[in-house]
Amino acid sequence: MDANDSHSNTDLLHVGGLHTLMRQIRGWADELGFQQVGVTDVDLGEHERYLQKWLAAGYHGEMAYMDRHGQKRSRPQDLVPGTIRVISLRMNYLPGGAQAEAVLASSETAYISRYALGRDYHKLIRKRLAALSNRIEEAAGGGSYRAFVDSAPVLERAIAEQSGLGWIAKNTMLINSQAGSWFFLGEIYTDLPLPIDPPQGEKHCGTCTACLDVCPTNAFIGPFQLDARKCISYLTIEHQGSIDPALRPLIGNRIFGCDDCQLCCPWNKFAQLSDEKDFQPRHGLADTALTELLLWDEETFLARTAGSAIRRIGHDRWLRNIAVALGNAPRSAKSVNALISRRNHPSALVREHVDWALKQHNVL
Repeated sequence: MDANDSHSNTDLLHVGGLHTLMRQIRGWADELGFQQVGVTDVDLGEHERYLQKWLAAGYHGEMAYMDRHGQKRSRPQDLVPGTIRVISLRMNYLPGGAQAEAVLASSETAYISRYALGRDYHKLIRKRLAALSNRIEEAAGGGSYRAFVDSAPVLERAIAEQSGLGWIAKNTMLINSQAGSWFFLGEIYTDLPLPIDPPQGEKHCGTCTACLDVCPTNAFIGPFQLDARKCISYLTIEHQGSIDPALRPLIGNRIFGCDDCQLCCPWNKFAQLSDEKDFQPRHGLADTALTELLLWDEETFLARTAGSAIRRIGHDRWLRNIAVALGNAPRSAKSVNALISRRNHPSALVREHVDWALKQHNVL
């Protein structure tokens, strides 16, 4: 059905009808487990200029996809022709009892970014967005709707800021004054002329530099400027090759992602725990010994990470990351034996990082 025809058959083009629909959308979103909804238009001009400068500086490293789609990332109407509004939604993900600080302090225990402890958020949120889109389409009598969850050229934090969901902070995360930053974002691109929410007009970081100061690898060039090439999340997830030896000791026990700049943020005292069952830790990954994880063969890795965001890095990079973490851990017979068991691994990438770890313990 043509969107214009569908709209002409309803009263939605009248302001009152659109506001009524927006109230319904907020109610449906709440039923589907989202904590907040906002709507913006497609003008992301200021954010587009920031993106271009960031890319020109090479701060995206090997993430070629950040530059691959040209201006489609910052121009929703180019990515999905006909788009005039973007519905932005957020969903809390912090699991209860995650004890992030305690795990980080235990150098023999693997630290996995809290967002990745449960099932892959992409599938869950995409399914919820599809359900919401269907309800909107039914109520509107048609229209165009495309849902995205961190899986397409979308400036999700910029869209969320312009939708009033929070502000992009000095650590480049989106912060909400009532919920901190432990949440996922999702978007629905639509041709429906929904009323626009006021953007976040002010950043509330003040003079605080906790996130910049705590970064283990000094990945922040300055406030609001992240060099991804030094970010532990990039190094352990996006980066496919050898990790810079100068950065390895700084990674500590972080084997998949890093949460330090969120853990220290004062605004996260307002963070709300998620009651989503799928976001709760699985397979003991919230606090498992590094030596145990290094001994997982590929079959075990695939089985234990089924439905998880962790699986995307593959078994070789999983072992690479754990080897680095064990190189940073206190020497013990258990850790040395675990590393030695991987010295003849078929992957040169794994062997390189295992040998580095053993040298850290003066074994080689």
